[in-house]
Amino acid sequence: MFVRMVYESFRRQKRRKLLAGAAITLGVTVATAMIAVATDIGDKINRELRTIGANLVVTPQEDSLDLEIGGVNLKPPTDGAFLNEADLPNIRGIFWHNNITGFAPMLPATASLEHGGTRQDVTLLGTYFAKQLAYGTEHFTTGVRDTHPWWKVEGAWPHEEDGSQDVLIGQRLAAKLNVKGGDTVTLSGRLLRVSGVLSTGGAEDDEIVAPLTLAEGILGKPGAVRRIYVSALTKPEDAFARRDPKSLSGAIYDRWYCTPYPQAIALQLTEAIPHSHAEQIRQVSQNEGAVLTRIEGLIFLITLAALFASALAVSAAMATAIFERRAEVGLMKALGAGKLAVASVFFAEAALLALAGGVLGFGLGTVLAHQIGHSIFNSEISIPPVLLPVILAIAVIVTFVGSAAAIRRAVGLDPVYALRGEL
Repeated sequence: MFVRMVYESFRRQKRRKLLAGAAITLGVTVATAMIAVATDIGDKINRELRTIGANLVVTPQEDSLDLEIGGVNLKPPTDGAFLNEADLPNIRGIFWHNNITGFAPMLPATASLEHGGTRQDVTLLGTYFAKQLAYGTEHFTTGVRDTHPWWKVEGAWPHEEDGSQDVLIGQRLAAKLNVKGGDTVTLSGRLLRVSGVLSTGGAEDDEIVAPLTLAEGILGKPGAVRRIYVSALTKPEDAFARRDPKSLSGAIYDRWYCTPYPQAIALQLTEAIPHSHAEQIRQVSQNEGAVLTRIEGLIFLITLAALFASALAVSAAMATAIFERRAEVGLMKALGAGKLAVASVFFAEAALLALAGGVLGFGLGTVLAHQIGHSIFNSEISIPPVLLPVILAIAVIVTFVGSAAAIRRAVGLDPVYALRGEL
């Protein structure tokens, strides 16, 4: 009897049920797409933000030691502390090595530049451009072309092989000396070929940028590195991330260490490179966290608004349907049906609508999520299977919330007035 009553309700009120089902489907479609994007957006946004450059820097441990007496900094102004270039491949051995998208060592030095009969001191910056390295059996390429994507070269990038005499000259320095790609300059007694003109919008526009081995040779310090810029995919900071790892122990420390926080990756870099100190570049990391937080907040508001609108539409449709069936409700109560029995009929109808709309909305939401992934991130948005029961539960909750007021009113109808067509 109960099943027949529910079936007759759907058969006789097709239009009302279709309107309510459409409202549920639309709300669930948006919710599915937004939840799918939210669960997969972290890595994709991080990869997009990696185009703004490195977010971690590694320096010699001595640089992090401040010596102050009476408020006077007594730390000697020297560049005598260096890291060992041979330790750089160890970066690929840290726990979060797959999150490292690139790294570039830097070795600045002052050198004497001769060109066109003039002589002046310039800053020579040695680095990797696209250097082939190996860690164990793994071979990879890294350099400033990964960590500093805003560097633009008019001409060609220098070759990385040992003995290369190709360099880049900063845009402002090139204009000052009237040097262009293909010209030669003499730097500290070495004849070098300018392969291209570099434009960064920073201090490098007044410098000579060369392969690291060339800079080491001119400086007379083979294997020396002054600092290392690292670009890593990280998780935005939260209260747990800011805790001092020295105060943690056991499982809590393992959880902190095994989460890709900037501080955790910085600690692992310090462990991989002897006598080093790693820290995040605050401005970059904080901007990433702010962007992710705002995007996730926007997604949450869109989802909430869609579900709220769906609940309102369901409420209106159910209220109209129950008003049209007030005589039926009155008859049920006159025949002895209790409040629970009456409510169960309408809640069963709402549950069926929710499940049907939830399944359809999940399918449409999956398509919408894939479209968002292709149009915004140019990649697939993965839909975890566990999302389906979550979406169905959300659909049932939204439908019940939207129907509750109308069902409560139906349960409270007086059968005498209901059978007479009065409220």
